[in-house]
Amino acid sequence: MSTELNTAQRGYDHAAIHYASDAELLAVVVPFLTAGLTAGEPTVVSLAPERAELVRRALPPSASTRFLSTDDLYARPAAAIKSYRELMAGFVADGASGIRIVGEVPPEAIDTSWDWWARYESAVNHAYDEFPLRSMCAYDTRTTPRHVLDDVARTHPFLATPDGGHLTNAGYVDPPSFLAEPRPMKLYPIQHTVPLAELIDPQPSAARRAVADFDKTGLPAAEIDDLVLAVSEIVDNALRYGRSPVRMRIWADCEHMVVTVHDTGAGPGDPFAGLLPAGRDIGGRGLWIAHQVCSQVALHRDDTGFTVRLTAGRPGLATGRADTSSPVERVSQVHTGE
Repeated sequence: MSTELNTAQRGYDHAAIHYASDAELLAVVVPFLTAGLTAGEPTVVSLAPERAELVRRALPPSASTRFLSTDDLYARPAAAIKSYRELMAGFVADGASGIRIVGEVPPEAIDTSWDWWARYESAVNHAYDEFPLRSMCAYDTRTTPRHVLDDVARTHPFLATPDGGHLTNAGYVDPPSFLAEPRPMKLYPIQHTVPLAELIDPQPSAARRAVADFDKTGLPAAEIDDLVLAVSEIVDNALRYGRSPVRMRIWADCEHMVVTVHDTGAGPGDPFAGLLPAGRDIGGRGLWIAHQVCSQVALHRDDTGFTVRLTAGRPGLATGRADTSSPVERVSQVHTGE
């Protein structure tokens, strides 16, 4: 099938690129961007520096393609959605009838926080559908884990191939269905230790104090302040919209701090909760705030209820430290419904 679909009529055309060499990547990306430039469409590239430079050198010297840093753009999924929507709204306001973007989730994000990026790859099929957009998401099959490629296959309606193909993906799952599926929450190493604190039915004020009291990190104060805000919002959500008991646990060391909030309810009914702004009356505002300020957020449903895990720092890069203190010294369990 031709790669040259009429984007303005189609809405969002979201394709995955699976490549195993620089040549394969360029064989897809360069014709895609060149066709957009020829048509007078805004073109954007957000790839790792070494791959961005390959694309830059392969394009005509006069190309007006905009290159964006993956570090800035892909810091958090919700922030990426917000930034891309603002960028595309500006293009449309300037008269663009088509937009082309090539991007990639940074490898370090795939390694440490893929779960919320999988949700991002699914949610953007809805979040960007109002724009005349064609985008391609690049995944190197030599280094991308199998479980990630499996999610990529289920979150992209189309597949772009080095021979010029633009194929409908039979394995695509619509966002409400994909986002509603239970996703296992892989524990960080630190979560295999006894938590520093466990609170039952805490009020938001008690939750905020606990995070501040058990902060043992060397992280900037602003990052801990953001975690305090997120924890307060999520605990308030659990008390208002979840089901008792609400159980909050805290782990921390010098590199990171992890907080889980669990209740026995079913969790939010909105599959896009956290990734897209929500009204104040449906309980999604707290998840939206958490997704804006935390280093990582994970959501998990199982037979016991709904869990939100909030993180400051980068626990996926840590090995976890040995815990040699006694259980009595390590755990402060409080029933605090003040």
